[in-house]
Amino acid sequence: MNISCTRLLVVLFVFVSISTKAQDHTEVFHEHEFNFRHSFSQKYSANFGLSSRAYVYTNEDVLYNLRQVQISHFSTLKLDLKHSIALGLMYRNRDAFENSSNEIRVTQQFNRKSLFKTLRVGHRLRSEQRFYDSFTAFRFRYRLALDIPLQGLKLDVGETYFVVTNEGLLTSSKVHKPELEYRISPSIGILLSEALNIEFGVELRLDQLNINTEDSLFFNTSVDIKI
Repeated sequence: MNISCTRLLVVLFVFVSISTKAQDHTEVFHEHEFNFRHSFSQKYSANFGLSSRAYVYTNEDVLYNLRQVQISHFSTLKLDLKHSIALGLMYRNRDAFENSSNEIRVTQQFNRKSLFKTLRVGHRLRSEQRFYDSFTAFRFRYRLALDIPLQGLKLDVGETYFVVTNEGLLTSSKVHKPELEYRISPSIGILLSEALNIEFGVELRLDQLNINTEDSLFFNTSVDIKI
């Protein structure tokens, strides 16, 4: 592991330490995700995801209790080298693990990517319809992502990269007040092969910013496989 990667790991550790000490009631989760991608043509590709979320720390107790599992699908159509649109469908099950509603989610997405030397910049707009047992919520999201290889001018097999995402969210429904959220997530990824890469990161979520701010911290791991 080179010096740059080591420094980024130190930054992630400091980020986690500051975040967990910022609030006495911070909840900590672990989220793990598997994604399977397949390109049917140069323009159309599909992604199938399986993920789980577990409590790691809550109410001053350390534990590991599964909270939910979910499956998802995204169909993506490239418009040109920089732009794409996508349609997603997700099913989340919580009722099997806690007294909470399951969810079906439909997502529409627009994505733009730009490259400035070695820095890649991504803009993502999403609208979501979230169907629960007793109500429907509508959410709008904007995410700015920055990623850069840690060795050389481009990412090669066996090398690492750094990515950080910033996202703002607005949720509205008939039964709840509109809610504003913010998320920031730095991560380190490794391209193990042309068809496999993994990422390790942390994510700080600030919910209900306009009502009564609640914060939570996520330790994220993801595996992406091209098939």
